[in-house]
Amino acid sequence: MENQTIHDPGPALSPTILLVEDFDDTRLMMKMWLAKNGYRVVEAESGEEAISAAQRELPDLILMDMMMPGLNGLDATRRIREYQALRRTPIVAVSAYGADEYRPLAIEAGCDEYISTPFEPQELADLTESLIATKQQTKTDVFLTNR
Repeated sequence: MENQTIHDPGPALSPTILLVEDFDDTRLMMKMWLAKNGYRVVEAESGEEAISAAQRELPDLILMDMMMPGLNGLDATRRIREYQALRRTPIVAVSAYGADEYRPLAIEAGCDEYISTPFEPQELADLTESLIATKQQTKTDVFLTNR
């Protein structure tokens, strides 16, 4: 009888979230919460770092702080959207500024959603799950269409 090896791929790869936040405490809190909820988290502290990390990691979702020194979240989002591989990556604008005035600017820049801080953790969980599921479904639809 032949020896047979059964390959166990292990658990499915965790979705990757690029967390862009310039305040250390806020970034650490969000990173711990995301990791606890099963996500692989890549961090960036500036708009410039966000662009590089997005190109390198091709994350499943980007949580983008809007107000950062240097390149702000709106400009970083516009630059990220220039890359073909990142055009369908969901980007959520995260800001303490009022949604009524800032949300349209974020959407116009290329964000898919806007969430105001402070936010309820369940609100972020629901939004994150929904956007990642939509992206994964889109990838499946494109794959099946191109077969």
